[in-house]
Amino acid sequence: MLKRVNEPVERKLEGIRIADANFPAPFASGLEYATPARGTWNIVHTGMLIPEAHEIFVCAASCLRGVVLTAAEMHAEDRFSTVEIKEHNLLDGDMEELVIEGVSDIIEKLPKRPPAVLVYTSCVHHFAGCDLGMIYRELRERFPDIDFTDCYMNPIMRKSGLTPDQLMRSRLYMLLKEREKKDNAVAIIGNDLPTRESSELMEFLKSNGLKVHEITSCKTYEEYQEMAESSYYISYNAAAVAGGNMLEERLGGKHIYVPFSFDYDEIDAGFEKLVGTLGAEMPDYSEKRKACDVALKETYALIGKTPISIDYTYCPRPLGLARMLLNAGFAVEKVYVDSISGEEKADFLYLQEHYPELLFYPTLHAGMRFMAKKNLSGYLAIGQKAAYFDNTNHFVNVVEGGGMLGYDAVLNTLKLMREAYLEEKDMRGLIQIKGMGCEGCV
Repeated sequence: MLKRVNEPVERKLEGIRIADANFPAPFASGLEYATPARGTWNIVHTGMLIPEAHEIFVCAASCLRGVVLTAAEMHAEDRFSTVEIKEHNLLDGDMEELVIEGVSDIIEKLPKRPPAVLVYTSCVHHFAGCDLGMIYRELRERFPDIDFTDCYMNPIMRKSGLTPDQLMRSRLYMLLKEREKKDNAVAIIGNDLPTRESSELMEFLKSNGLKVHEITSCKTYEEYQEMAESSYYISYNAAAVAGGNMLEERLGGKHIYVPFSFDYDEIDAGFEKLVGTLGAEMPDYSEKRKACDVALKETYALIGKTPISIDYTYCPRPLGLARMLLNAGFAVEKVYVDSISGEEKADFLYLQEHYPELLFYPTLHAGMRFMAKKNLSGYLAIGQKAAYFDNTNHFVNVVEGGGMLGYDAVLNTLKLMREAYLEEKDMRGLIQIKGMGCEGCV
């Protein structure tokens, strides 16, 4: 019997010191692995935020599997349909006809005509040079009572231009129709999860008598359209900036970006920009700063040198969080991140200089399938993927910032860390629930 003398040996991926990492891509791109941590939202969940809208995905059968399961898991089958692309559609050159007739057939058979339809095309439409503009013109002529917008399930967009996430967050507001602006109306845009009422942003807006619109609170399509009356659009998710700029150009309101941050000076700078644009007086947040310092000391007194791991799914600024905690004495040992945003370059360089032994691990690298520990570890994890890879039931179960912002994000993060340290969760059960908090869409 022949035996391979060079039989491959599977090796788990080793982390790299931040001192040896490159910005903005510390790891080479290649074959990818998906963890069973499913709490982050995808394009199906996000599109469902438009109330009463119907989603139609036009893709190959293999691509449809995941999005169909997403719709089923969130019990939104009545708002979701598919058109399957087959090989002969590519060969026959009838892709435009397939989309137009497929979407039309679905609409005609729906028990109730939706006010809006989100049509998701895929990478094959771009490979085939499909005339998407003509498709939407024809659909709008056939169904003048329906608002159509173009959405994309296109993985080839991930490496250049606007990402699918950025495009999806911009498409959330493309259906808004121009209406008379109200000086006292503002719209918080670009978030999957509602902004916390305890955040400085919500406290400031409401204390100044401003009417706050947010897609996460819209229950009807008419409520959604009322967002167009806003004179100001506020975003704090970096992926929503492009959509905010498009909205400003299209509807004429003013877009204000207030970055999510754990740095006190950056928090204040963001709010100074906001209140200056709105013509209001800057609140005094000195007591908030003191409260954060006290909370840091109280949390450290409880947690001490417990090893901590952080992953990027928890919030938009994982390196900023690591910097804050390390400077307060916490034992942050690992950060799970596949790439580093431009907003975090300063934090990256700071950590390189002051904490060179901090370890970076990817989440997508194929070698990470061997990373998950077999036995429970003593880590306190911040984020679902960190909890999975370090196999710990002591973890903070939040995705995409959880609606936090400003000093409220600092205080709530520390509170959640204390709770995670004291109480165990069912990690294996919780992280498999897809689209954490997406029940609010339906």
